[in-house]
Amino acid sequence: MHSTLRTLAVALVSGTLAIGAFAQDKAAEKPAKKSSAGKIVVNGVTIPQARIDMMNKELTASGQPNTPERQNAVKEELINREVLVQAAQKRGLDKNPEVMAQMDMARQAVLVRALFESEVKAHPITDDDLKKQYEEFKKSMGENEYKVRHILVDKEDDAKAIIAELGKGADFAKIAKEKSKDPGSKEHGGDLDWGPAARYVKPFADAVMGLKKGELTTTPVKTDFGYHVIRLDDVRPLKVPAFEELKEQFRQRAQQQQIQKLVLDLRAKAKIDQR
Repeated sequence: MHSTLRTLAVALVSGTLAIGAFAQDKAAEKPAKKSSAGKIVVNGVTIPQARIDMMNKELTASGQPNTPERQNAVKEELINREVLVQAAQKRGLDKNPEVMAQMDMARQAVLVRALFESEVKAHPITDDDLKKQYEEFKKSMGENEYKVRHILVDKEDDAKAIIAELGKGADFAKIAKEKSKDPGSKEHGGDLDWGPAARYVKPFADAVMGLKKGELTTTPVKTDFGYHVIRLDDVRPLKVPAFEELKEQFRQRAQQQQIQKLVLDLRAKAKIDQR
């Protein structure tokens, strides 16, 4: 029951419930009483034009066309909200501690979002910045990608024994299924599929780049995960997507880094007392 009420409340506040309902059946509702200036007044309370404009802006941003029907639906939605808010206030719900806390959190969320948008607007990320990041990314990826198999075990001696078995002609995939502790690849015979060396931790990547097609590491490769026996099945040139394909992803990442820096800088300057 509580879940249903919460869903209905969220739908109403977001406009998805009332906007759709009124846009489809606006004739079923009683017209709101308006002043001569075109304002909407509900029980003596005027709905600000800024509120109407904001909802229209959000709907336009979401891709909904700005039509007379939508304009009317927005007004009907805001009338619904005002009627419900007034009813909630009459019952004293706006003084309920839990409701007050939720309202305060909502206010904080709006202000935080506004701050983030202001920060991004004040320090725009240029295409030149993004191109530099893209070139660094391309360089870090290398020129090739590799099709690799590996067997991961806890002990170096176990890895050495596996290398000896493979040297005598044992089946790599079979040993991987039996002995590897990597759950993501063992059922596939240790196959890690295609990928650039940058995908792996440095000792593993260095070992892969040092192998030729069909070669096996002659000594175990140690990483934080354990000891690896690695075989390089194939090599091919790496095709990195064009800048235009990745530009917005780099922009989003750069903006996230920008916001993270803002948060860290503000925290460093803040006096925080946790007791």
